[in-house]
Order: sequence, then C-alpha cells, then structure tokens
Amino acid sequence: MTESPVPALPTCRFQSFSEPSDPAQVAPRVAALRKALAAQGLDGFIVPRADEHQGEYVPAHMARLAWLTGFTGSAGNAVILPDKAVLIVDGRYTIQSAEQTDTAVVTPVKMEESPLDKWIEANLPEGARLGYDPWLHTVDGVARLEKAVASAGGTLVTVAPNPIDALWSDRPAPPTAAVKAHRADHAGEDTASKLARIQEALVKAKVDALVISDPHALAWTFNIRGGDVEHTPLPLGYGIVPREGRPTVFLAPEKVTNEAGDAIGAVGEIAPPAALEKQLAALGAAKARVRLDASTAASALATLIRDAGGTPDAGADPIALMKARKNETELKGARDAHIRDGAAVARYLSWLAREAPKGKLTEIDAVAALENERLKTGLLKDVSFTTIAGAGPNAALPHYRVSEASNRRLEPGIFLVDSGAQYEDGTTDITRTIAIGEPTPEMRDRYTRVLKGHLAISRVVFVKGTSGAQLDALARLPLWQAGLDFDHGTGHGVGSYLSVHEGPQRLSKLGTTPLEPGMILSNEPGYYKEGEYGIRIENLIVVEKRVIPGGDRTIYGFETITWAPYERALIDLSLLDDGEIAWINAYHAQVWSNLAPLVEGEVKTWLERACLPL
Repeated sequence: MTESPVPALPTCRFQSFSEPSDPAQVAPRVAALRKALAAQGLDGFIVPRADEHQGEYVPAHMARLAWLTGFTGSAGNAVILPDKAVLIVDGRYTIQSAEQTDTAVVTPVKMEESPLDKWIEANLPEGARLGYDPWLHTVDGVARLEKAVASAGGTLVTVAPNPIDALWSDRPAPPTAAVKAHRADHAGEDTASKLARIQEALVKAKVDALVISDPHALAWTFNIRGGDVEHTPLPLGYGIVPREGRPTVFLAPEKVTNEAGDAIGAVGEIAPPAALEKQLAALGAAKARVRLDASTAASALATLIRDAGGTPDAGADPIALMKARKNETELKGARDAHIRDGAAVARYLSWLAREAPKGKLTEIDAVAALENERLKTGLLKDVSFTTIAGAGPNAALPHYRVSEASNRRLEPGIFLVDSGAQYEDGTTDITRTIAIGEPTPEMRDRYTRVLKGHLAISRVVFVKGTSGAQLDALARLPLWQAGLDFDHGTGHGVGSYLSVHEGPQRLSKLGTTPLEPGMILSNEPGYYKEGEYGIRIENLIVVEKRVIPGGDRTIYGFETITWAPYERALIDLSLLDDGEIAWINAYHAQVWSNLAPLVEGEVKTWLERACLPL
C-alpha cells in the first residue's frame, strides 16, 4: 500500500505567515507617545518586550513593543527620548529589527555593543525624568536602571498605568483560554505532594511565603494547563504559597473549568487576580519575608510588599529545579511523544526527499506539510514554537521565521527545519538539515563538524555536579579546530507539556546549574555562513545515571530520545572516527526499530534506506 502524498499547502492551524508589522505606523505612534509623556512631565520611557511574568511568549494585549516599533522578536527594549529613540536587540535580531521598524525614527542598536543600562547612562540628558512600568521589569532589572539613570544625572520614575495603553485604540482583550486540569497519568505527582516539597524548601530558605510569578511554575505546581500564549499551554496568573497552610491561586474565575477548580480547591483557594495586591499587602503588614523569583517577579510585587511593611526576598524560585527534574511518568510521556513525533517527522522527511528536488516547494509549503503530518497523529495540541524553515541564505539566520514576504523556494543546496510539537504527554523539539541536490565539499565538511560536536554531547559521561557550561565546549571543538563557531548556546532545557525553552538547566557558556537526572535538554550545535547557508542538528536528551565499572564517583550521561535519521548526503566519513560511526549506526538502528512499525509504503522504504549502516 502506498501512502498518499502530503498536500502541497494545507492550512496551518497553529502558525501564520503574514507580516504583522507596518513600519509606516512607527512615526505617528512614537510622536503620540512623546506627546503623552510630555503631558506627564516625563522626558522618556522604556518599552520592554515583556509582560508581567517576563515570559518568552507574551499575549497579544501585552505586545507593546511590537505595537510601538513594529519589532516582533522575542527580546528587546525601546527607549523613547524627546530627540532620539532606540530599539536595543541582541545579535539574533539585527537584520529583523532594521526591516520591521522605521529606522528614520527608531535606531536599532545591538545589545552586545550597548546594553540597555549602558545606553541610558550614555544618552539620558542630565536632569531628565525617565519613566518605566514597574510591572514589566524585575527587581534586579530596576536596580540596574536606577544605577544607570543616577549615573546620567537623571531620575527614574514609576509610571502607572502604562502610557501606551491609552494610545493603543485597537488593543486586543486579555486572553480568556480555559484553565484545565493536567491529567495525573501525565503529571506523575499530585499537587499536595508538590506543595509539601515547596513548603519544605521555604522552611529551609527561612522565608514565610513564596509568590509564584512564573506561569510555568504555577501550571506545574497545581497540575493545570491553559492557553493564554502561543505554543505553550500556560494559564497566566499568580500563586502565593505560605510556609504553612493552604496556598492561593489568582486566576480569573470564569477561565477555570470545574475539573481544574475542584482540583485546586482540594488543596488551596482560588481568588480573582485583583485580590493579589490585597494579599501581598497583608503579608507585608504581618512583617513577612516573601520570596520572589528573581527572574520573573515584577518590581511592582516587591514594592507592594515593602510598602506594607514586609521584606521582599528576591532569589531562586525553588519550583524551577523541581520542575526541571522530570519524574518517571513525565519521562515515559516524553519518550512516547518523541516516538509518535518521530513517525510524523519520518513521513515528512520522506515526502521532502521526493518533492524538494522537483523545485516547486517553498518554505511555507514545507512548514505547512510538517504541521499536517503532526496533526495526523490526532494528539497534537500545538506546535511548541514557530517552525524555523530556512532555505539557502535563510538557513543562516538561526531564528528565522518565514513570512509571505521572505518565502523562498527550496533550491539545490541546504534546507534547515527546526520544529516541535506539544502533546499532553510531552514536548518535542528537533532540527534536521537536509541536502537538496549535490552538496558542496564545504557543506559536507561543516555538517560533519557540527555532527561531531552533536555526537560529543550525546556520548559524554560526566561527574555529578557538572554544569552545562562545562560541557558546552565539547560541541564546539570540531568547529574550533577549523577556525569556526556558532553564536548560540548548545542546548536549552525543555518542559513536560510546558515551555520548549525551560530553565535553569542549559548547555551554554552561561549554564551554571549542575545537571541532574531527569532533566531534559536539547543538543543542537550549528554553523551559519551568512548569506549562503546554515546547519543545525538537534536531538533532545535526558540526564541519566551511569555506572562505570571500577569508578568511585557518581557519573551521569545522556539518553537520546529524539528519533530521525541524520542526513547521509552531508556526512564526510573521513572526518568521523570509528566510535562516532558506531554510535551513528546504533542510533539509526534504534530509529528504525522505533519508527518502522508506525510507517508503511514508500515512507518505510525511505526510512530503511536512511537508516542503513554508514
């Protein structure tokens, strides 16, 4: 039986290809903001790409930076002064920021060259009053701003409400997605048990309560999921967990389903979001020491506690590490999800191998076809992020997002596709780089060096206490030996039907958290030749305990849980040693074993050929 071909361009349920920004709107909006600031006696205002929770994805009504400047990237800050305006972005977004904003009005600046605080210090006029929204900046972030503004001889001023909101006439309404219970057979631990562990951590930290400001932590603790932002099943809300007694969850009551409400009600209280400030004030009045998550808690939360007489304690949220260490149920779900997802990816790659050489496919065709294959599982809840599908020079942009304007045909050369899925039992993230036609010797060299770095991480064993920063160089060494490198981390943490980008675990020069069993990370070194092509290879891996005969230390390694063949046409065997070849052959044998029962016809034929020993 032959499987039917994937439709060329099915409708994408979870992704849009329209260009959301209009540079022509930037000048009048910046002018209107300057007028509003002057009316309040302000000389400037900081506009971060942030919501109250410092999330990777922000709901539409919080996308103030995009509304003002046109820039839609995932990180950035604008500073609007009377005679100048800047958009400060990191190196990922240098090209995108210049394309999306009106550069005659707003000047893009690279964060690596001029971070927000340093730019303010150098450019804020002496005596100027610079405004900020305290709900959009962390405690540490505000401390840095205060220092920079003081160095410039100015004054940092809290502004409420945010002045952009009155100007944004067609501002979307806040999200109203239902908050649902996360099934016990996916969660693996009930909320009462999690709360007991959290409260034990609060006793050790000598604090009286914890404010849960990270929606991921809220979802994990109370075994709930929502749909308030793109691609991550988050309910946007807060929680307060006292050292003793019942916690309170702050969610709009109309969003909470009966099942979720009953589950939360069994262990705690549900209150409307408006009640948060009153409860923080009560903690302050009781002289409580309240732990705030330094990475996500808004400065406004600390002010509310302090002004009422309490002590805000900015530090690590104990939930972050608990959430990062997946339990056996979550790990089984992740493995099951990756086999299911692997079959969808195999169907897709088989289709791509047949159709791409014909020269008719575009990047949008490729994105839509992949989403369609995942939808065929019947279990897809969402993609886990906007698919990165880059042909030719677009593959050299690590965070490329195809639009109708940028859409390229898949021509001879390299095609990179980085994608993922949200299933209730697990979150996936996989990158494969595909050769269309005959690759150049340089492409094969670069791909094989990236593969060698990827294999080095896959095969490494390391002593307990090792951090991602200590392993990151292993993925770069084959590139360094050729005078090459890549400008992103080697890997990020991954949640369990939560964010595809989860901390604190990471494989990166900045990854200082020790890696522990149960943590899921990505393994994704790359190489990018600007204007020509890009390469990245990504599997997800799980930290696991290893036994070394004769050893006397606790040793860990990585279990690979992603299943899809590497691109044989791009492998230069002369660059691989016997151990690397053996690992690839064993991996491909496992890909075949896991996926062959789930595919048929020409897909199975393709998979068998792709998994033959090198």
